[in-house]
Amino acid sequence: MAVSSLVSDARVLVALLRGQTRTGSHAQRLQAFYAPQAARYDAFRERLLHGRAELIAALDVPPGGHAVELGAGTGRNSLYFGDRLASFGRLDLVDLCPALIGEAQKRTAGLPNVRVHEADACDWQPDRPVDLVYLAYAVTMIPDWSAAIENALRMLKPGGVLGVVDFYVSAAEPAPGLVCHSPLSRAFWPRWFRHDGVHLDARRLERLRARLPKHRLMEATAPVPYLPGLRVPYFRFIGRKDG
Repeated sequence: MAVSSLVSDARVLVALLRGQTRTGSHAQRLQAFYAPQAARYDAFRERLLHGRAELIAALDVPPGGHAVELGAGTGRNSLYFGDRLASFGRLDLVDLCPALIGEAQKRTAGLPNVRVHEADACDWQPDRPVDLVYLAYAVTMIPDWSAAIENALRMLKPGGVLGVVDFYVSAAEPAPGLVCHSPLSRAFWPRWFRHDGVHLDARRLERLRARLPKHRLMEATAPVPYLPGLRVPYFRFIGRKDG
């Protein structure tokens, strides 16, 4: 790895070690945490946030369709659509952190069908129902995650799709057919991520499965930068709204 990359990683790691402040509103906490690392945000997280490309590759948007990403951050995930993005009628990127929104605006400046919004994923709504909503490593960072999921479902057309990829840990006794993580994993990973405002448990996945019974689910683990031998659990979920 180049020296410049190591220096960049070191700056991000310092921010992670300091953690997210516990004071102020959610937007203020996000801005304080991410503003110093916004320009280096994507380079480090390419090796941490697994499954995004695979999720987006599996999401269908009809020609002229309308998609929304909640918790879009820097807009990096929109690039995973590749050439398909040109066929969208519109893609709305929504995030609450001004520093990350600034990066998203720069990244998508030449894309006329992409709109960037500084807004709360729990209550922002498009002007019409949409074909697709997706969240990539965002649900675990939203304090009122239940409101964010319900808001996503409200904006979907009947038959629309919700896609989610995120970290999680299983319940002690998960539903039949689902992965059961060890007691050590269920204790270690929530404590590890909580310091940075990321909250892992089984409830998010349980809610998604309950609200969208017609779904596909993949559970896996992935390596974590600078923690050799450790693998963090994550899931990919694609559910279809009745209609």
